[in-house]
Amino acid sequence: MPDICFERRTLLVAGTLALTGLAGLRMPARAAGLVATQSMRGGNNNYMPGAQLVERIGGGGFWMSGTVRRAGDGAPLSGRRIQIWAHTTEGSERDSRSHGATLTDSNGTFRLEMPQIVPALGQAHAHLAYDSGEYETVFLRPLLSSPKDASLEAHFVLQPA
Repeated sequence: MPDICFERRTLLVAGTLALTGLAGLRMPARAAGLVATQSMRGGNNNYMPGAQLVERIGGGGFWMSGTVRRAGDGAPLSGRRIQIWAHTTEGSERDSRSHGATLTDSNGTFRLEMPQIVPALGQAHAHLAYDSGEYETVFLRPLLSSPKDASLEAHFVLQPA
């Protein structure tokens, strides 16, 4: 009779699968819907409604980018207006020249060049907003890992209004 050697981990996994019914996949697998992004505390600080669409904020050198998708199915949302502002080497986040907006492309992505973000109140961060009405308004306030970072990403998942 041949020796059968089972690792303890293999036996534990097999036993768990058998007990829970997963071994036979008796229930169909379901994907959970993509949950909407919640506004972040402090995200709307120094917000200025109606910031104009721009090719770039100031002299550039720093890239703010991200995606916009629909809650539930995760479909990319094109043509969505994302407003961006921050405390930079060229101005305070209170200055209108530090604000601008861009639109998402057909893949739901956006990218806007701006001056280097610098710490304000001890944190290097950006502010972003979706506030165009068809979906619920969302304000984000992502932090840079380091004030030396030359880019930052922020992702929106929007819930219809």
